[in-house]
Amino acid sequence: MTETSQRSRPLRVLAAMSGGVDSAVAAARAVEAGHDVTGVHLALSANPQSFRTGARGCCTIEDSRDARRAADVIGIPFYVWDLAERFREDVVEDFVAEYEAGRTPNPCLRCNEKIKFAALLDKALALGFDAVCTGHYAQVILREDGTRELHRASDMAKDQSYVLGVLDEKQLAHAMFPLGDTVTTKEEIRAEAERRGLAVAKKPDSHDICFIADGDTQGFLARRLGRAEGDIVDESGTKVGSHEGAYGFTIGQRKGLRIGTPAPDGKPRYVLDISPVDNTVTVGPAASLDVSALTAIKPRWCGTAPSGPGTYTAQLRAHGGETEVTAELVDGTLEVSFAAPVRGVAPGQAIVLYDGTRVVGSATIATTVRATTARRLNV
Repeated sequence: MTETSQRSRPLRVLAAMSGGVDSAVAAARAVEAGHDVTGVHLALSANPQSFRTGARGCCTIEDSRDARRAADVIGIPFYVWDLAERFREDVVEDFVAEYEAGRTPNPCLRCNEKIKFAALLDKALALGFDAVCTGHYAQVILREDGTRELHRASDMAKDQSYVLGVLDEKQLAHAMFPLGDTVTTKEEIRAEAERRGLAVAKKPDSHDICFIADGDTQGFLARRLGRAEGDIVDESGTKVGSHEGAYGFTIGQRKGLRIGTPAPDGKPRYVLDISPVDNTVTVGPAASLDVSALTAIKPRWCGTAPSGPGTYTAQLRAHGGETEVTAELVDGTLEVSFAAPVRGVAPGQAIVLYDGTRVVGSATIATTVRATTARRLNV
């Protein structure tokens, strides 16, 4: 049974309202389900801009005002909580440090782990709330033995369970996702918002990284880390170009390499490796991106940790597909082998394991093994 169908008594619910349509409809549905709901907008920027840039960014003054207007229409109390310093330390600084170390982080996972379901949930529980409600598309399912599981949303096209794979069972016990168990299109969610009189019905979704409103990640990192010129080399170690900062590249990147020397076969080259130690970026053919295995650290389990090797499906990025893997936890490190080689796998990314629709857990990729050379890349 789903979380919404099994909660028989009204709960005190804190609804995280970003100022967007999903969180507004989620809060409205929680009220409609009979819960005592209070809205809260998280102020995550010390210097919020007045207006977002199109569909980029969030947490602006405009967003907080939109959230307040939605709460007024729904008829619930509303507050703004300042978590800017916590967000800066746990999400923004972590993001910069990971890129500086040659890894590719996912700040949305870190925000869900450290802010929405750690800082926010801890504060909510301390104030006597029973649950935190968000507009994520995922499902919490209660088992007969009283434990809870995180599952994909009913609509795979909108599923966001990947960025929630860091939640443990204790956090799931206090999580509410009212949008996850309904098969509706985004257009239908917007139509529902309009029927409810919510002005955010036509507001564009937020994309990219919320704290980089202009979408220029490389520029953001350059301002934080400064320019650091280095070499771009091929797999033999021959210099084929130069760069102004290895942090500006990600594994699998093709565009923006600015390599003057063409490849011997005339085909495009891709970023294969990023070495912060010698500030070198290695490029090569697409086939060299194939990865057959990886190790991942800092595992977080949505329930009991698996024992022994198992067969699962894995998702490697927020909007990626599933791939079949075998995985085993060995001395705290997750060892994963792919049934077929995959591309674009980068240290720092999260791998989320699934058993059917159930989220087993998440871990941070530490090393990868190339299918073509069986050479382990460790950043």
